[in-house]
Amino acid sequence: MIWKTRITKLTKTKYPLIMAAFARYGTVEFAASFSNAGGFGVITSMNYEIREFKDKLKKMEELTDKPFGVNITINPDGDKQAYLDYLEMAINAGVNIFTTSAYQALFLGERIHDAGCYWFPKCPLMKHAISVEEAGADAITLMGIESAGYKNPFQHSTLVNLTMGRRILKTPLIAAGGIGDARGFLGALAMGADAVCIGTAILTTKESPFSIERKRQNLNIDIFTEDYHRRLYHRTLRGTSVPSPSIGFLNNIMPLKDLIENIMNEAEYILKSWGFTKEEFHPISY
Repeated sequence: MIWKTRITKLTKTKYPLIMAAFARYGTVEFAASFSNAGGFGVITSMNYEIREFKDKLKKMEELTDKPFGVNITINPDGDKQAYLDYLEMAINAGVNIFTTSAYQALFLGERIHDAGCYWFPKCPLMKHAISVEEAGADAITLMGIESAGYKNPFQHSTLVNLTMGRRILKTPLIAAGGIGDARGFLGALAMGADAVCIGTAILTTKESPFSIERKRQNLNIDIFTEDYHRRLYHRTLRGTSVPSPSIGFLNNIMPLKDLIENIMNEAEYILKSWGFTKEEFHPISY
């Protein structure tokens, strides 16, 4: 089946799947594997010293001939010029899609657009999404509270963010938070997303920089315990110490390409079981 959404039109990818930013785990090798599997691989720029980042971008082009992007994760106490230096280096290397995360990055969005590139900021709250839409974001990742990583005390669920976001926003939306199987993928598209951001679900694949011990530990997590629930859904402005509930869909360590193909093949099977007969899936966004 051919998957066409407003996001695949921008990214030129086979599937409407975007790789999450993983701090030190968002390596060139991992991102290349995601791109080669049909998704949009994302290099987390801050993994690397600025002096080695240029070489890593060249390495990425050796590892894949598929589309990829670069993430810039903002720290409120960070050096603005340093972030701009990473951005300029990537622009000069030919990267044309950038994701930003953590804190407000309007100054980066302006430069991204000045260079004729695309900006995909990540937002936990609707007011943040409205703000970046007004600033011209080309796509917006809406993070439900099911997401791993940092939380906002006023964050809604993925379901609420997407369904309300589709009513409020005109910009293409990328769903993030707790999605790790075909039904979650299709559900996100039905709720108004143009693509899905996958994070926790790919950290247990063979290509993930996680250690074997860490991968096995994650696979053995029971997402239905009170302790897990308390640590994931805490209501403070800080990070969570557990992976997202999407870990519950996984049973073993497998190649990244196999995981993605399993999700997309099952999604196609489900659509056909519902009576969808076309060879191209093209959701109408409104």
